[in-house]
Order: sequence, then C-alpha cells, then structure tokens
Amino acid sequence: MTEAVDTAPLRAHVRLLGDTLGKIIRGNAGEAVFQRVEDIRLRSKEAQESDTWSALDELLASLEEQEFLVIARAFSQFLNLANIADQQHTTATDTAQHFSAIATLEKALSALQADADVSAIEAAIDKLKIDLVLTAHPTEITRRTLIHKHRALSDCLAQLDRDVNSVISRQQTQRRIADLIAQIWHTEDFRTRRPTPVDEARWGFAVIENSLWDAVPQFLREVDHVCDVFSLAQRGPDWCPIALSSWIGGDRDGNPNVTAVVTREVLLLAQWQACELFSFDISLLYEELSASTATDTLIATASGAREPYRAILKPLLVTLRRQKQALEEALNQGASAPESLRPESLLEPLQMCFDSLMACGLVEMARGSLLDTLRRAHCFGPYLIQLDIRQESGRHCSVLSAITQTLEIGDYNDWTEEQRVTWLRAELANPRPLIPRGCRFDAKDQEVLETFGII
Repeated sequence: MTEAVDTAPLRAHVRLLGDTLGKIIRGNAGEAVFQRVEDIRLRSKEAQESDTWSALDELLASLEEQEFLVIARAFSQFLNLANIADQQHTTATDTAQHFSAIATLEKALSALQADADVSAIEAAIDKLKIDLVLTAHPTEITRRTLIHKHRALSDCLAQLDRDVNSVISRQQTQRRIADLIAQIWHTEDFRTRRPTPVDEARWGFAVIENSLWDAVPQFLREVDHVCDVFSLAQRGPDWCPIALSSWIGGDRDGNPNVTAVVTREVLLLAQWQACELFSFDISLLYEELSASTATDTLIATASGAREPYRAILKPLLVTLRRQKQALEEALNQGASAPESLRPESLLEPLQMCFDSLMACGLVEMARGSLLDTLRRAHCFGPYLIQLDIRQESGRHCSVLSAITQTLEIGDYNDWTEEQRVTWLRAELANPRPLIPRGCRFDAKDQEVLETFGII
C-alpha cells in the first residue's frame, strides 16, 4: 500500500499565498472588491458542498461590468499561486520520494532485473533517446517577467521549508513573498499586442533557462544514483539521451508570420542564449577549478600554468563572451552573423579537464559542477536547440517548378514521383548550381529560397 503524502505543508503554503494576495487586493483594489471576492469564494464553496448553485448565480449576475476584470484577476492569480505551491510541494525533500523520477526508475529496474541480465539493461540505457520539443501558441504564453517571478516565489517556499526554526529568516522570506505577489498583481497579465514568433521563441528560451537548464543534469544525476543502487556501470559525461528541438520560429505551417528573417533571428537568439548560459557556467568552473594537480597532457596544453584548469577554461570563456558580443551586434545593429561555434570548441576543453581530474583521482571535482556542464554541452550545445523548419511541400514544389520550366525540361508539378526522384538525385550529384541564370521567382518562391539560404 502506497504511503499517504502529508499535504499539511502544501495547505500551509497555499493559505500563506492566498492570505498575502488577499491583503494586497484589499490594499490596492479596496475593501469592497476584496469582500466581493471573498463572497464569491465562500458561496462557491457552499455551492460545491450542497450542489445548490442559485445563490452563486445570483451573486455573479449582480456584478457590475467594471468589477469583472479585477475579480477574474483575483481568482486567476490565486490559482497561479496555488499551482506554484503544488509544484514546489512535489519537489520538496519530504515529498520527492512520492513523485520523483528516482522512485519510478528504481521500480522499473527492479522489474527488469527479474527478466533481463545486466548487459541488456545497460545496453538499453545507452540507447535511450528522449527528444523534447518546444511548441508555442499565442494564447498560452506566460510573460517572461511573470515566469521569473513565479520561479522566485517557488524558491521562497522552499526557503520556508528549510527555515522551520528560524523566526527572523522566515519573516524575511515572507516579506519577499509579499513583495513578489505585489509585483505580480501590478504586472499586466497579457501583452498589449499579439506575440510575434520571436516573442514566442524568447518564451521558449526562458523555459530552458528557468527549468530545463537545471532539470537535465539533475535528471541524469538521478540516473547515476539508480545505476549505483543496482550496480550498473556509471554513464560517461558524453551520455545525454535528452535532445531539445523546437518548432518556434521554424514552423511556417503553424504560424504564417514565420519568415526567413524571423528564422534567422530566432537561430541567432538561441546561440546568444547558449553563450549567456554557458558563460555563467564556465565562470563558476573557473572559480572552482583552482587545483594544480593535473596530468602531463593537460599541463602541457596549459603551457605549464600553475593553475592548468583555469588556463584551459579562460580561452573558452573569452570565446563565449566574444561570440555573444558578435551575436548582439548581428541582432541589434544589422551586422553580419558570426560563424557559429562548433560543438567541439565547447566540449573539448571541458572533456580535457574532466579526463585529467579523473586520471589524477580527483573524482569528486570531476563529477561535480564540471560533469553537469559537460552534460549540458552535449544536450544543448552552442546552438541551444535544434530548430525544425516546417513548411507545406507544395511551396517547395512551386520553386522546383519554376526552375524546371526555366530549364525547359517540363513542369516539376506534372511529373510522377519516380520522375521527380530521378531528377533530384541527378541534380544533387551534379556540381553545377541548381538555379539557372534568368530564373524568376515570385515573392512566395523567393521566401522559400531565402529560408534554404538560412539553413
């Protein structure tokens, strides 16, 4: 029988957030509005318990038009706050055992070991592939500023759990909670304009920054833990079964506002975000890896520096900062886009440090923050995401039709599938340019060609 989860901490957090929100509503919208919200809440509760809705219907029907928005916001904000408390509760130390991936993995491996040998299980783990795809819909986007405030609130709730016996610290945290809820209440819930594909992409990158950036290495550490429990081989730093893809800024079918210019901007923004995040990580590693013990290979690569790991990491940090600056100039000043960083330029210095630390017996240092950064490098890389370029095939056929008609070899649209494949294979093997001189394209066809140019 599954052990019951203690929900008392969750109820306490929801009550704290709700009471704080109520005080802010009373202080900013007035006592009358606060009482309206309370009346609706109480009558809703009574209606649910008695299955009698007439009193609630009458109360809602009596509302003035100018009251609708503020009352709707009050309940919407409370539900958001309750959701934050619920999410924090599922990841808290005392309740994580009921919800975490560790428990699920342990149960799965226990079942597998009854029917499969260790080598088969390890082979299955090595072949594991998880592709997370970011999508967006304009009506579903939470503003980035609110995402940050929600994350800060979750951190405050976790701090309250830790500071059970510290009155002063709890008071400070509660003041911070009140500050954040006030900020949220006075922040517009909706944009004044419909978000562009670039806005949607920024939202996706905020999800990576605030959630996935920490969640990916944390999950892989949980896998490491389970492998230890079941005496399975530890996965190496290059093992990262998680890949991240996105349609945002690449899906022309889902959003007709996505153009080649938009796709270019999204790709550059993704690289900029990767430089930003990795610069922060490498800066921390630079501070931490002050050890002088290293392999001869690393010392030689570091030109005999007394702090060889820092000597290896510093050029990487400089490269990331320069790339970030160049990307900013391309995005904001119309400069040419810099050549993209190769994944190897990020991975090789980190792997070199890892190998040296392991060889010198500094296992704790190797498998600390450095391992997390290495795994992020394998998962996200210098591009952050793999952008799926999606477009209805008829648009591509239109371009190819214009080319074949200019070449006077027929209309691509009229060909059979076999004829198309035969011609395409021949053209791919032919070193001459595909597009002949004098070939004219309409605006739609030109947009397709520019998209291929971005790719």
